[in-house]
Order: sequence, then structure tokens, then C-alpha cells
Amino acid sequence: MNIKKKDKVVILSGKDKGKRGEVLKIFIDNNTAIVSKVNFVKRHTKPTQTDPGGIREKESPLSVSKLMLVCPKCDKAMRPKWEILQDGTKSRICRKCGEMIV
Repeated sequence: MNIKKKDKVVILSGKDKGKRGEVLKIFIDNNTAIVSKVNFVKRHTKPTQTDPGGIREKESPLSVSKLMLVCPKCDKAMRPKWEILQDGTKSRICRKCGEMIV
């Protein structure tokens, strides 16, 4: 998967097209991710002893196919290329500026 937790991403399609955010959580089993401040939905919660309840807004998962990674150096959306380093580890490289994405 090209996208990892704490990556900056841009939304490619849907009601939040063009918005940017940070990946908070990735669900590998169904290829979705939760992005901060994007794809809000309303949920009704019952009151408890500590929470008054009511209508809450929270982020909902998005398909990873709707997300594109943003390079931290050149600040452009791109699909990373993978290179194997000399120590044998795989690393993501920006196609636009050639910078390694950590």
C-alpha cells in the first residue's frame, strides 16, 4: 500500500475533492483510511452517565483509491515509486523531486 499513517494526502473524488488532510488510521483488510477533517458524517449517540449524548460529527473511512500522497518537500500530489536501498529496505521516492518519503 502506498499510503501510511501520518502521511499527507489529497482527496481525488467525492464531496471533499481537492481537500488535504493527514491519515489518522488505515484499515488494511478493506483498503480504507480515515483522514483528518475530511468526510464527516453525523452519528446519533445515546446519553450515558458521562456523556450527554446528541448528534456528533466524526470522520468516516474513505477508500484508499480516492487518496493520493502529497510529497512533504515539493508539496505536490504524486504516486510514489519504490526503490530498494543498499541495506535491503524498500523506500518510497517522490517522482517529481526525487526526495525520499519517510
